[in-house]
Amino acid sequence: MNLGTLTNSVVKGIKSMDSKFFHMNVIQCKNLTLNKINIHAPSDSANTDGIHIGRSEGVTEDGAEIKTGDDCISFGDGAKKVTIENVKCGPGHGISIESLGRYPNEQPVEDVCIKHCKLTNTMFGVRIKTWPASPEGVATGMHFKDVTMDNVSNPILIDQQYCPWNQCKVGAPSKVKISDVSFKDIKGTSATKVAVKLLCSPGVPCEKVVMCGVNLEYHGTNGSAISECHNVKPTLSGKNVPPICDDAKASA
Repeated sequence: MNLGTLTNSVVKGIKSMDSKFFHMNVIQCKNLTLNKINIHAPSDSANTDGIHIGRSEGVTEDGAEIKTGDDCISFGDGAKKVTIENVKCGPGHGISIESLGRYPNEQPVEDVCIKHCKLTNTMFGVRIKTWPASPEGVATGMHFKDVTMDNVSNPILIDQQYCPWNQCKVGAPSKVKISDVSFKDIKGTSATKVAVKLLCSPGVPCEKVVMCGVNLEYHGTNGSAISECHNVKPTLSGKNVPPICDDAKASA
């Protein structure tokens, strides 16, 4: 379903089943509200993103149940002033600001807020990913708040080394600048030992990253949850579990 060039519009009560590609592609929209969206696809179905939002401003998604084989909700370049809340996601690949820096002249991602969501049995939780060897780009003002993880692999992830199928020059750093990011009240269980990964670019290290009240537990046989951090020194407040980016792991 292509939702293109809609302005001052409401899309409500839509159910999408077994799409062969993106279920909803929101492109070049302004002031669009999505409400009570229900999306289902098999867990092994590739590229079946539930809702993809790109080059749009003022999009609100309030209330959705999304089960798919790829991202429940994904954001491309040019997503601005977007609010996502009250979404139940899983199975799938989680909620992702994704694949930035693959092409030249991408538009900035700005002011994205994800809140009051629950992810269950997903491959990822909340993540930001950019390609290495990328053109210059900007992703700023991305905030994740009150998100519950239930048996989620990689619950919190910034990945500036994203390179599927060896389609890029892994050795060259990403030039997409990530800044003003917060993860607050992210809680639940991780399916993997490394519950928090902040893998920022050595070329343009992440700035103004805030971690507050993170509580992610791992119940595997090889110890408690840990974090892994590169090229970032986040601001920490409240109690965070696991310990975030201690001096032995953080670098910038």
